[in-house]
Amino acid sequence: MADPTYIDPDREAWEIFKSLPKGERIQMLNLVKLKPLAEYPQGHPDHGKGKTGLEAYRAYGRTTAHIFQRLGGRQVWAGKPQVTVTGPRSEDWDLAFIAEYPNAEAFIAMVRDPEYRDLVAHRTAGTADSRLVRMEPIDEPGEGFGE
Repeated sequence: MADPTYIDPDREAWEIFKSLPKGERIQMLNLVKLKPLAEYPQGHPDHGKGKTGLEAYRAYGRTTAHIFQRLGGRQVWAGKPQVTVTGPRSEDWDLAFIAEYPNAEAFIAMVRDPEYRDLVAHRTAGTADSRLVRMEPIDEPGEGFGE
């Protein structure tokens, strides 16, 4: 049996997200596995155009950037995963990045924005699997790795 894939949050996780403090800065760890070929639904302008998953995901970032920035979001780190040293090898990722929001309300506003909801079709078309982890930034030295 194949491992399950995840594209969008489930209801339980979304309810937990909304129950956490809303007024504090948050960071969202994104791990993304791309489809070789994007799968746009019938009726979408990019349906059948042969775009790759990477092209679709880049279209998602490019077309939603103004919403992300308007709400105070910023990308604080990005990288291309090479090998999972600790963890299941079946979870290999094409993209990894951390997006920061001034607060959880900004993230919620983004995902509820009608324009964003239309443009997220690019992300859905290009993503084979993903993980999205809400994190509270640690600003004190000594927590995590090093001093």
